[in-house]
This record gives sequence, C-alpha cells and structure tokens, in this order.
Amino acid sequence: MAVRKGKVINNIRRIRLARTALTQVELAAMVGATRQTIIAIEGGKYAPSMELAFRIARAFGEPFEDVFEFDPDG
Repeated sequence: MAVRKGKVINNIRRIRLARTALTQVELAAMVGATRQTIIAIEGGKYAPSMELAFRIARAFGEPFEDVFEFDPDG
C-alpha cells in the first residue's frame, strides 16, 4: 500500500488581500519571515513550520484552521 503525502493548503493570499490589505512585505515583517517565504507559502511551493503557520494565523486574527488546511489526497 502506497503512503500518500498530502498537501498543506492555505488561504493566506485571499485573507491578506480581502480582509487586511497587507502587503507581502508587511506580513513577512509581522511574522518574522522574508517576502520570498510568504510568496512561496502563498503559491503552495512551501509548507511553513508549525510555528510560522501559527504566527501567520495570529497576524490575521483568524483561527488556524481558517488559514491552513491539510488535503490528504493533494
């Protein structure tokens, strides 16, 4: 039986643009990351550490599960 890796899906870009109007640079500064890291996370190319993921959710004032979800079939 093959093991599925799954994929972390995020709503960072949608939340960032729709609710808070933060730039990627501003969000990066708030959470202690680089703009390049935020770009990679938003684009689904990089899954953040749990610590960074929680900092991002907290920066938005959103529950973690509204910002990130796990797709086991992804």
